[in-house]
Amino acid sequence: MTGYVFPESFVWGSATASYQIEGAANEDGRGRSIWDTYSHTPGRTLNGDTGDVAADHYHRWQEDLGHIADLGLGAYRFSISWPRVRPGGSGKFNQAGIDFYSRLVDGLLERGVRPVATMYHWDLPQELEDAGGWASRETALRFEEYAAGIVKALGDRVHTWTTLNEPWCSAYLGYASGVHAPGRTEPAAALAAVHHLNLAHGLAGRVVREVAPAADLSVTLNLHVIRGASDSEADRNAVRRIDALANRAFLGPMLDGAYPADLLTDTAAVTDWSFVRDGDEKLIAVPLDVLGVNYYSSTLVRAWDGVSPRSDADGHGASEASPWVAADDVDFLPQPGPYTAMGWNIDPPAFTELLLRLHREYPAQPLMITENGAAFDDVVSADGTISDDRRIDYLHRHIAAVADARAQGADVRGYFLWSLLDNFEWGYGYDRRFGIIRVDYDTQVRTWKQSAHWYKRLAAGGSLEPATS
Repeated sequence: MTGYVFPESFVWGSATASYQIEGAANEDGRGRSIWDTYSHTPGRTLNGDTGDVAADHYHRWQEDLGHIADLGLGAYRFSISWPRVRPGGSGKFNQAGIDFYSRLVDGLLERGVRPVATMYHWDLPQELEDAGGWASRETALRFEEYAAGIVKALGDRVHTWTTLNEPWCSAYLGYASGVHAPGRTEPAAALAAVHHLNLAHGLAGRVVREVAPAADLSVTLNLHVIRGASDSEADRNAVRRIDALANRAFLGPMLDGAYPADLLTDTAAVTDWSFVRDGDEKLIAVPLDVLGVNYYSSTLVRAWDGVSPRSDADGHGASEASPWVAADDVDFLPQPGPYTAMGWNIDPPAFTELLLRLHREYPAQPLMITENGAAFDDVVSADGTISDDRRIDYLHRHIAAVADARAQGADVRGYFLWSLLDNFEWGYGYDRRFGIIRVDYDTQVRTWKQSAHWYKRLAAGGSLEPATS
């Protein structure tokens, strides 16, 4: 919707994550995380890349906050490294780690930028994984303790607390397909992780309500837009099953106070869900001030005919094990391009579709776009400029999709672009660049891409200009 003017109250921000940008992996008392272990395991990441240095944000945070201020952004979404502030996941808190985030929050406030803090963006302390990880209920209890400590330390200054980032990835990619840390391929453990992540959200959310009642509470979900290859009953059932695993496994307990019955039935051969105790679902359903939505691409499925070669083009990394627990008879089909450098299809109308679904099913729930963006193979010209026209076009079309949803009634209150900086892109190492600011990993020099200049203009006036650099 070119020509749409967003209201002054609409929040323009950008987002990052601790392990992807901070570096300083062995400094100031930081403990080891599952991503330290995973990335240092041969064959797990592209080129053997690790987050040991990343974008060196731990040492360059003031410079990076300067870029945020220069972009004119109203908010910055960052994540707190659990092993940096509570090494080992339990026991004594690390004051040096807390002090880092305290300085970061104060620096944002001094620049007139709202701090939006994510408690968990995938860097689980390794000691907790050794004790069972998210498949263990104890991890959720340790998360509650961690939340209590960090909210007490920063709660009076953080505008919005986000409990979890994309628990779908933590559970299914970490414990079912193994393409994310900790790299396990155990379907029953993945479903247990789903529940314990949900429980951790509820427990931590209640900490925020008690310790920092003036702060907003959020969670960020990477909700899937799932379409069927046909309108056949079999394909409609495939959509339903994947929707249960991808979306309703989290929306159900968090917003409705119960797991969907069809999810429990579909997965009964894998687990009896006995890890869900009486009262858990009520604990999980802590009221949210805003629901964070991450969106990048859409999904196309069909019922497998049992004869043809299986198709697993779900965009979530290559593995002999599937993240889609108890759905081995569902095909994930390739979709028409264009694609980003991640191989993800570009489908802005699906973004509108997702936001309108949430508006329809949860009309009283405010929404925030907490991640949206694209990786492309950026080229630095001889004069040092980076003309990333494809990224600008992607952003323009997806922000227009948000405008379309708002025009149809969806209560979307802000947009956080992924990402502020090029960074460590998990299993893809440093090969994929999502940033609107380029990072030269040899020198750590930051350079604004043309998309950064474009986004600055958008944030300044809220007017969706034509998609040109």
